[in-house]
Amino acid sequence: MRWGRRSRSADRLTGRERPPDNLCGVLYALTVAIFAASAALALAAAFYAWRDRLIDDRLLLVAAILELGVLVQAVVVLLSVGDVGGGGAEKATYAAYGLTLPFIPPAVALLAIKEKTRWAMGVIVAGAFAVAVMTGRLQQIWDLHG
Repeated sequence: MRWGRRSRSADRLTGRERPPDNLCGVLYALTVAIFAASAALALAAAFYAWRDRLIDDRLLLVAAILELGVLVQAVVVLLSVGDVGGGGAEKATYAAYGLTLPFIPPAVALLAIKEKTRWAMGVIVAGAFAVAVMTGRLQQIWDLHG
């Protein structure tokens, strides 16, 4: 960073101010980490379904790691929702996705604990996929308007 440079820079095409570059890096790094944790959870749950196994501590640990990443992302979303452009609809979508994501991993884990069939692992795969898609959408909103 150069001396005397403002923390916010203007976009060359639109002339709008952009958020600080370090925030963009945090959001991207979180997105990649959450994608990796979601993929690990989905693959592990698919393996468990193939082997006809029930949820155990290892799978709950992966879900807890995913939950930790999603909670950090929710805090970042709350702090950065004001920097999202595109009107109220995009800000509302950004905030709603960011605040809804932390409920998915615990909900699917509880459903998997209560369900004692192979479909329990299908619920976990679907939940991990939902987290990945919603995280990707958060990053997409941020890249377009942030």
